Amino acid sequence: MQLILATHNEHKRREFARLLAGSGGGEAAAPHEGAGYELALLPASVRLPPELGETFAQNALAKARAAAQATGAVSFADDSGIAAAALGGAPGVRSARYAGEHATDEQNLAKLLREVPAGSALEYVCAIACVDPVRGAEELFEGRCLGRLAAAPRGEGGFGYDPAFIPDDGPPGLTMAQLTDAQKDAISHRGRALRALLRWLTAG
Repeated sequence: MQLILATHNEHKRREFARLLAGSGGGEAAAPHEGAGYELALLPASVRLPPELGETFAQNALAKARAAAQATGAVSFADDSGIAAAALGGAPGVRSARYAGEHATDEQNLAKLLREVPAGSALEYVCAIACVDPVRGAEELFEGRCLGRLAAAPRGEGGFGYDPAFIPDDGPPGLTMAQLTDAQKDAISHRGRALRALLRWLTAG
């Protein structure tokens, strides 16, 4: 069964392909076989709607619907970000543009480190929406990972806020960027949401 991943983001492509295959690492090509599903990227010619929703679920559903309409295939999309307790849940849906509309990962992370005390509670949140245009079915799935803020970035892996996110259920003291792919996949918000999606697809 083919699944369309509604993104043009290379980081997400690699991570979802690895998660879908159940691999602990390595290069993931598209399309990618794994768990009985073939993962295909959204064609570059298909434009996704802007992320204007007030929740991760709203943004994910809008993208999944657009992909399913354009391709006619089962499509899924995610919207994810980080929530800081010290900021009342911000940056939330604005995580990718926390330091500005065209901010880099490094700029967003630097802003978080300036505004949130080290050791403060954080939460990674991922919402995945899946749209099956043939069955007319839509489902939402959510994954969360609790953690705290490191005093300074550490590690070369991952992306986004990973270098300063210390997961509560990971190896003591290590940031997401210091974990192996297998360690990260087992506890990440995105991994948990995708496994919920796969259980739903398998049951259906």
